[in-house]
Amino acid sequence: MHEAYLTGRGRVVMRARTHFEELDRTSRQAIVVDELPYQVNKKALLERIAELVHEKRLEGIAHIQDESDKSGMRVVIELKRGELPEVVLNNLYKQTQLQDSFGINMVALVDGQPRLLDLKQALVAFLQHRREVVTRRTVHELHEARRKAHLQEGLAIALANVDEIIALIKAAQTPAEAKQKLLERPWRSPVVEQMLARAASDASKPEDLDPALGMTPAGYRLSETQAQAILELRLQRLTGLEQDRILADYRDLLERIADYLDTLAKPARITDIIRRELGEIRDQYGDERCSEIVHNAEDIVLEDLITPSDVVITFSHAGYIKAQPLADYRAQRRGGRGRQAAATKENDFVDRLFVAHTHDYMLCFSSRGRVYWLKGYEVPQGHRQSRGKPIVNLLPLEEDERINAVLPVKSFDAEHFVFMATARGTVKKTPLTEFSRPMKKGIIAVALEKDDYLVGVAITDGRHDVMLFSDAGKAVRFAEDDVRPMGRQARGVIGMRLGEDQRVISMLAAADENQTVLTATENGFGKRTPIAEYTRHGRGTQGMIAIQTSERNGKLVGAVLVDDRDEIMLISTGGVLIRTAVAQIREMGRSTQGVSLISLDAGTRLAGIERIVETEDEAGENGNGNVSLGANGEDQPGGSEQ
Repeated sequence: MHEAYLTGRGRVVMRARTHFEELDRTSRQAIVVDELPYQVNKKALLERIAELVHEKRLEGIAHIQDESDKSGMRVVIELKRGELPEVVLNNLYKQTQLQDSFGINMVALVDGQPRLLDLKQALVAFLQHRREVVTRRTVHELHEARRKAHLQEGLAIALANVDEIIALIKAAQTPAEAKQKLLERPWRSPVVEQMLARAASDASKPEDLDPALGMTPAGYRLSETQAQAILELRLQRLTGLEQDRILADYRDLLERIADYLDTLAKPARITDIIRRELGEIRDQYGDERCSEIVHNAEDIVLEDLITPSDVVITFSHAGYIKAQPLADYRAQRRGGRGRQAAATKENDFVDRLFVAHTHDYMLCFSSRGRVYWLKGYEVPQGHRQSRGKPIVNLLPLEEDERINAVLPVKSFDAEHFVFMATARGTVKKTPLTEFSRPMKKGIIAVALEKDDYLVGVAITDGRHDVMLFSDAGKAVRFAEDDVRPMGRQARGVIGMRLGEDQRVISMLAAADENQTVLTATENGFGKRTPIAEYTRHGRGTQGMIAIQTSERNGKLVGAVLVDDRDEIMLISTGGVLIRTAVAQIREMGRSTQGVSLISLDAGTRLAGIERIVETEDEAGENGNGNVSLGANGEDQPGGSEQ
């Protein structure tokens, strides 16, 4: 059994029958092909897959094994560890004949001319064709019945006058003379006369029969065809049983003629015949369908086969990326040691993480001010000890270009904006619709100065308050309306004035003052402060104290918006991650130093902090539910909200 569906673009798509299996000898999965579309050659298909793997155009396949035997076809495609089977399968569909398609034109002759029809028109044309077929078939059967009835009439006349006809034939010198004598005189048959009277004599006559022949007031006049049939009549048919059979056949023919005439006179009867015959075809050939018809197949895309889930995505300083199931991390108490989130090479560390949905778009903003698109399910899967894959293998980055900010987005609409902030305090607001057309090579998101880079992006609706935090422990808060919308290639305007060697390290977009700001320093200390304590001023100021950057605390490394129901993730430069509840961190004033958030190993520092929001379906079970997270920990209207 294979799968087939009709697309909205006039093409039929045929897919091989496949399923996923867990391999007993390894922790890997495999794609098993049970049946191919009828036009696909298995040997050529396997050679094509091997060629694509060798050319590195098809990744994730470790081994191909043909296990076909007399019991049926079976091809096992083993996958590498951590690969998503759905993604590999869809790449096989895209690049090989595991999925094949061919064009169709729904053309029919309508009124003698070929026309391209839609489904309804094709059905109407088919029913008209069936009506024509049934009508022509009925007319043909009526002609045949009249011809046979005409012969049976002649035989019935002969049986009614058998002695006289035998004497006439015996007296004739030749068959031609006997035939002529049969044609010269009328004959009588009460049985035939009664039958013709009931059926109407004209109804049973062949169309080409001379009107002078057949039943007349003087009697029945035989035609040449009838006379010839009488001369060829075998003697055995003169027995009583044969005579009864001839009369019964004649009676049946007259009834059939009447039925054919009634059918031709009533269109509703032809409709009933079409319905009955289609039902008989369904009953005779209505076995289990060998292909599945999928409607609206043009809406089926790759992510339809990817299980929706939340994953933790990590970026390392050296440019490695991976995704892990959120369930890999359990909530721990404040001040715990955490668990390993990623293995790092020497001189490498994890400097960015966030939680995204597998179906979300990720707008990846690079150090050169460009933006690239990536789907959540396209990020390679990994485990806690894996390093991931280089981001350059997923995005066409140029030399010395790296990803500095990532924004999960579900849809692109005209009511929202992408708000950006750079390390040198520049801010910019661009309509979200300007990022709605993905391009493999990326597009310009913001024009940056040589030593500047993005530190934060957020989706806003024009009514947010923007908060910028510098590594000196200061913050500035201003209304989003202070920044007008700009094009993608604009440089932006000043959002925060910085001292020498200072940089903006975080940007928050707050919708109201119900949340608190959680700040964290590089030595693992942090605190929560109500947003209301950050007075709103105009943009372009040096800001106010957000947290003391003392020798104990070190520089400010992150700030996120949180509430009591949230959890946070903290990551160290050594790759250690801790997940803890926000409720365990008490609120403090802006100028305080905070409390310990994570115990750091010697020689390491805190690299980043992110906010986690529990979903209702798992909250309350063990305090470790699924999450939704923005690129900088704030709510993402129209973006990463789940």
